[in-house]
Amino acid sequence: MKKYIFLIVAALSIIAFSSSMSYQSQTIVPELRVLLANKPFEETLSLLKIPYWGRINSVESRGYFYFVEFLIRKATHFIGFGIVGVLFYLLYRKLTWRFPAILALATVFLIASLDEIRQAFSPGRTGVFSDVLLDSSGALFFIIIMAIILRLKRRKLPR
Repeated sequence: MKKYIFLIVAALSIIAFSSSMSYQSQTIVPELRVLLANKPFEETLSLLKIPYWGRINSVESRGYFYFVEFLIRKATHFIGFGIVGVLFYLLYRKLTWRFPAILALATVFLIASLDEIRQAFSPGRTGVFSDVLLDSSGALFFIIIMAIILRLKRRKLPR
């Protein structure tokens, strides 16, 4: 149980640190311009049009490098909070047998909401509910995958 608490604190510390930085200090566009100078998959990425925060994000509207950065940032939200969701799920399974997935998802939703509220008051950041939904979706996805894995593992163990 202590290892889950340690990992949760570590993950939440990383999230808090990164979400307290302004966009300008976090941007990876200069690195992307070097690493992806040949613009791989530009034609395929140009097909994507992602509505987000009242506007359409695409290669056309943002430019190749900014759109790739947008995808990376949103994938980081999804995966990062997915990991946090799994950690809470595993912790709650140790603490109680009742509804650990629902408790973990509710916890992530609360943490993501508080993080977005904090960002709304941070210079150079915006807090948007769309990110809370994205974070919670990541948690839900990874919690479901973990629950399936644990159930399959339990079935394969000899009794």
